Amino acid sequence: MTAKRADELPGERVILRPLTEQDVSQVVALASDPSVSKWWPNVTAEDVHEELSLSFAVTLDGEVIGLAQYYEETEPDYRHAGMDLFLGAPWQGRGLGTDTVRTLARYLVRERGHHRLIIDPAAENTLAIRCYERVGFKRVGVMRRYERGPEGKWRDGLLLDLLAEELD
Repeated sequence: MTAKRADELPGERVILRPLTEQDVSQVVALASDPSVSKWWPNVTAEDVHEELSLSFAVTLDGEVIGLAQYYEETEPDYRHAGMDLFLGAPWQGRGLGTDTVRTLARYLVRERGHHRLIIDPAAENTLAIRCYERVGFKRVGVMRRYERGPEGKWRDGLLLDLLAEELD
């Protein structure tokens, strides 16, 4: 399946739109807040530029409030998509993350044709995990010493997945 860049993806409250060069500095600024950088350390403009084609600006009332991105495994026997996201501190805890995850998941299932989605937060990122489970993601297992945190220590990740038929 050839990648077709999506236009705006409307959620219940947020709109995901293709990330542009003009959004990069705002995304980097949002990522620098300690509530985000704890899970997304050292996000630079170069990092964001590299991911433009598979990333969305998460917007609320026209303001960029976060980043949502995905990747696709295209090998036919293993085809699936993975996703990741963050919202700036002022927008956390308001149901906007759940709306963002659901909106991106619907796009990946309905428009991109995936039968399975994955997401892999740090195992101790309980707020994110609750958000993903509200959308329907199920715990698959713990990936030990999965990623290096900003303090330089290895931390576990939690693999969650969602099958297309489990998405509302």
